[in-house]
Amino acid sequence: MEHEKVNILLVDDQPAKLLAYEVILKDLNEHLVVATSGREALEILLKNEISVILVDVCMPELDGFELAQMIREHPRFQKIAIIFISAVQVSDFDRLRGYEMGAVDYVPVPVVPEVLRAKIKVFTELYRKTRELEHLNLELENRVRARTAELEKSTARLRESEERRSMAIAAGRMGSWDWDGINGDWMWDEGQYRIFGVTPQGFELNSVNIMGLLHPDDAERARHVLDEFGRGVTSYEAEFRINRPDGEERWCVGTAAATTDRSGRVVRVSGVTIDITERKRAEERQNLLTREVDHRAKNALTLAQSIVRLTKAENVRTYVSAVEGRISALARVHTILSLSSWQGAEISRLVEEELAPYATGGQVGFGGPELQLEPATAQTLALALHELVTNSAKYGALSVRSGHLSVQWTIEPDQRLDLTWIETGGPLVHVPTSRGFGTRSLMASVESQLGGRALFDWRPEGLVCRLLVPLRPGATPPETTRPFTVAAPKEARQRAAG
Repeated sequence: MEHEKVNILLVDDQPAKLLAYEVILKDLNEHLVVATSGREALEILLKNEISVILVDVCMPELDGFELAQMIREHPRFQKIAIIFISAVQVSDFDRLRGYEMGAVDYVPVPVVPEVLRAKIKVFTELYRKTRELEHLNLELENRVRARTAELEKSTARLRESEERRSMAIAAGRMGSWDWDGINGDWMWDEGQYRIFGVTPQGFELNSVNIMGLLHPDDAERARHVLDEFGRGVTSYEAEFRINRPDGEERWCVGTAAATTDRSGRVVRVSGVTIDITERKRAEERQNLLTREVDHRAKNALTLAQSIVRLTKAENVRTYVSAVEGRISALARVHTILSLSSWQGAEISRLVEEELAPYATGGQVGFGGPELQLEPATAQTLALALHELVTNSAKYGALSVRSGHLSVQWTIEPDQRLDLTWIETGGPLVHVPTSRGFGTRSLMASVESQLGGRALFDWRPEGLVCRLLVPLRPGATPPETTRPFTVAAPKEARQRAAG
């Protein structure tokens, strides 16, 4: 049977030499593919399977050495035989360079036809035998694969079953174990080691070491489990704690089942351990949240009750307006606190929200270091600011278009908030002969609830009030300072409406 023809690539920039090579190699009865440049040869290689490349060393633009190097750098062409033809005297250095570039042989010029045919034939036959061997290997692999198909299917089913079990155990934070009652040996799977925070390499699996990982309050109960099985109990379930070597405490629930012999002796115990730490922590967080919500609700109701009970007015309409204003101030600060999960309120946001309804025509400005106030401090300070801005709108600087209000604050070295309220440009101020309810309630809340001070300076050009409020111990010093800001009327009204 005639053999399958292979492709031989002839590369030379001289058409006459290519024609001579074709005449010499015609008797090999193979496919001869010609290229007149290195670039053309690369294009042919990318589109065809080539067994042998016959290439001239001296070519313009891309010589034989450079072409061979580019061919060898491509993974697909690394095994193609490359034979160099050189019309000049080839030194040992040139031969070494050629071999380094991937050449398998040299043919000097003038070319001896018989020698060239013999060399090309050797490499084409080697290529053909290699291809035949690859086909035989592939056929052998197919036969082996066909003969072992059933075994692989059986193994795959077993592996799939084991993987589902392992995935279910891992997803459920579970581990399994066995104890041999005859020789006392233990067996843990990967999940069991993971739950207990140890590794097979660093933990010797025996009863003493396992008991050492149990919480002292639960270890004694675990020792009585075997006694329960010996008295006829076939299964047991209990919650227990473990103390990992790294010091972390974990909550688990364990289920165990025993196998006994005819005499009632326990010969094997198998069990499953489930890590329920996250569930326990979630329950603790839920309980804490419930208590916190209850506490905050009581505080809010107490503040609302105080506002309703202590507010005084000349008539019902004034009374309702005053109560609604104070409740709204309390609601605004609650909104700010809820956005931070009741961790605290930024003072700049607090001041901005309380002044927003009155920030018209650039009359209001504020600024100071940024600081997060504790919830209790924020609530009391919000009500104090509400009283000040309400009085200013009724009688002070904000009651006329020419008035101006400036609110500035600093953090004193002794961890006190010093907030200064300055009114100018309003009606002429007279020192009051008695303190109104708003002033008294402001002073009482700042002094009694926060342990601070409220200082009033009734200057003719406008009221100056200083609120000195102690901050919590260890409060973080401010890193940035809020610049003095004049509130934009449109934005302020939008925030107030929201």
